[in-house]
Amino acid sequence: MPYRHSARLPRTRTALLLAVVGALALLLAGCGRAGSPPVKGPKGSELPQYPVVKNFRLPSSPTWVAAKRRGHLIIGVKEDQPYLGEKDPATGVYTGFDIEIAKMMSAALGFPPRTIQFRTIASANRETALQNGQIDLYVGTYTINDKRKKLVGFAGPYYMAGQSLLVRTDEHDIHGPQDLAGKRVCSAAGSTPYQRIQSEYPKAVLVAYDTYSVCVDNLLTYQVDAVTTDDAILLGYAAKVPRELKVVGKPFSEEPYGIGVPRADNALRFALDDALAVNEKNGNWKKAYDATLGLSGVLAPEPPPIDRYPAT
Repeated sequence: MPYRHSARLPRTRTALLLAVVGALALLLAGCGRAGSPPVKGPKGSELPQYPVVKNFRLPSSPTWVAAKRRGHLIIGVKEDQPYLGEKDPATGVYTGFDIEIAKMMSAALGFPPRTIQFRTIASANRETALQNGQIDLYVGTYTINDKRKKLVGFAGPYYMAGQSLLVRTDEHDIHGPQDLAGKRVCSAAGSTPYQRIQSEYPKAVLVAYDTYSVCVDNLLTYQVDAVTTDDAILLGYAAKVPRELKVVGKPFSEEPYGIGVPRADNALRFALDDALAVNEKNGNWKKAYDATLGLSGVLAPEPPPIDRYPAT
């Protein structure tokens, strides 16, 4: 049983784990349940500023026109991914690399980043939120693939991640996906990592939740043996409690992160592709990375080539 393991821990380690988990519950009380390690992100003064493009117009994009009438963009994001997309439960402020990409895109489309209305959307609900007009864009570790392209459009990619595994530091039997047979592995419902483990490593015992933060909480309390998702996300969690968590093995996939848009809105997609290219060239992309995801200790890679696939 999961808790039998924790009973065998040294007393000091058990106390530390209990303190960590207790802190999680307090810090994420605003989210309704325990979750990721304590919020620890960049200071506002360290983040780049994105000048708003003046007199920008995109009348061929119904999404942009609706946002212009409204006066701001509504952007779907994650709230529990350290250094990528994380919401401070005390202040309600979102931080992370994905949040900075969203701010870049807002400024490029003529909207001051401070006016963005961020909306937390679970992985399983991203396509529905875009199709129903609940959000204008989605920027939240959203892997581009052919199946999703049938449902939504993608600008980018703006980052290349790879699926990996997060385990406790006292775990010595899991070194890669080949070691998951009989192990309880947690991931987000509806996510690409969940689907890959299900299809390629069927002997793993899959556990699914709406958010990775709940998976990490269950990992810390010995209810699961590993958490799987993109290495960028897992590195953020491990960086917060390095004595308790570690990322193991090499990435076993390629996960190009894109900006989700309504499928028929090609004008918006192409405008975002242009904006990404400009911000990569002028150095804003790297500055945003260094101030957010770079805090995990991983140096900024080269941005992946933008895939300007034809209008559909």
